[in-house]
Amino acid sequence: MIKLVVGLGNPGKEYEKTRHNVGWWVLDELAQRLGFSFNREKYKGAYGEARVNGQKVIFLKPLTYMNRSGESVSQFVRFFKLKPSEVLLIYDDLDLPLGKVRFREKGSSGGHRGVQSVIDSLGTKEIPRVKVGIGRPATKEEVVDYVLSPFSEEELPAVEEAVKRAADCVETLLKEGVSQKTLSKCS
Repeated sequence: MIKLVVGLGNPGKEYEKTRHNVGWWVLDELAQRLGFSFNREKYKGAYGEARVNGQKVIFLKPLTYMNRSGESVSQFVRFFKLKPSEVLLIYDDLDLPLGKVRFREKGSSGGHRGVQSVIDSLGTKEIPRVKVGIGRPATKEEVVDYVLSPFSEEELPAVEEAVKRAADCVETLLKEGVSQKTLSKCS
């Protein structure tokens, strides 16, 4: 049962609309749907709570900047006495085509430093995750510059649709748990 949903992103107005903040976009969509807000701060993170199927679920935006996300996540996991399998990460993925959404029960970071920080802090790769594809740069542009840049006007409709599908996936996982049935709904 998922008890902590973490969207990876960077704090600050300059990062709000960037590719690297797609995890936060999904959390904002969930906040709107489930009627909660990120009105509390604790352990270097902004968080809110909602009840899903009678169960309390915490939604967290680490405020540590992407590459140190694990600092906040691990403190929440310890405080609420959670297992890594009860945490769900949501983040951008360069290796997925723009707009593609994929759920995985575990795995490596795939080079994503925010995910690696969480893996290092929790000491396991057995962390469920929802990945939102942002594609790779068309040119040999530096990846750092690419992920910290906003989507183009042409890309936005695909990304906005992916954010909704990712939020649908998270809601399904929260209500039905992880199973073959839910896996098919999240790809």
